[in-house]
Parts: sequence; C-alpha cells; structure tokens
Amino acid sequence: MRIKYEDAPDIKRKIDLIINILDMGHLNKDRIFCLRSHGSKSRGIIARCHSLPKVMQLSLGAEPAYIIEVISKNFDKQSEEEKLKTLIHELLHIPKSFGGGFRHHNVITKARIKRLFSRYKKSIDGE
Repeated sequence: MRIKYEDAPDIKRKIDLIINILDMGHLNKDRIFCLRSHGSKSRGIIARCHSLPKVMQLSLGAEPAYIIEVISKNFDKQSEEEKLKTLIHELLHIPKSFGGGFRHHNVITKARIKRLFSRYKKSIDGE
C-alpha cells in the first residue's frame, strides 16, 4: 500500500495556537503546512518535520517552507497531551532563521518540551 497524504486542518489549527501561545513569532505560520499520512510502514515514528532546503528554494524561486506530517496510525491514537508535546517537538526542529534549515535532535530535549508544554497548558488553563 502506498502512503496517502491529506491536508490536516486540525493539526494546522493546533500548530498555529502553539506558535501564538508560546510566542514563537520567528516561525512564519503562513509557510508551515500540515499533512496527515496513511499507510506508512515506519515503526515508532509519530510525526515528521520536512523542510524545503535552500537549494530547492533557489532553484524553484520559492520561499522557505516547512511541513509537519503526522503519521495517522501512531499520532491519532495519542492522548491530547501527547499530541501537543509531539507538535511542540516538531516545531522545535524549525530554526529561528526560518530559512529552510533543520534543527536536529541534539537541541530538542525532553526537558525543553516539558517546559514548553507546561507553559502552554498554564496559558490555556488561565493560570
């Protein structure tokens, strides 16, 4: 079975809310796209962040862009809290320059995700 992709407006709404609440203004919400994939054989992968590399931007005359892909079979069964933590994790892959680069896992720690999630939760809960 081939992987099928569909637009994920529910994920986009969550991403935009996270960016607003956590004051991640360096991220251009208009250039972050969200997809849900079905049929992936990847094990243990919940979501992925894809970028449009600089060489592609220059060749195509395109602006930097990022795609957050959620793997439906793994992401959709998570609790809401885990979904939010996963999306925060994926957003942390996008560098402050928003230029098409990618931040690797050595800068994305569980402690950092936990701190950001806590800040997000406090804001949502009105504390």
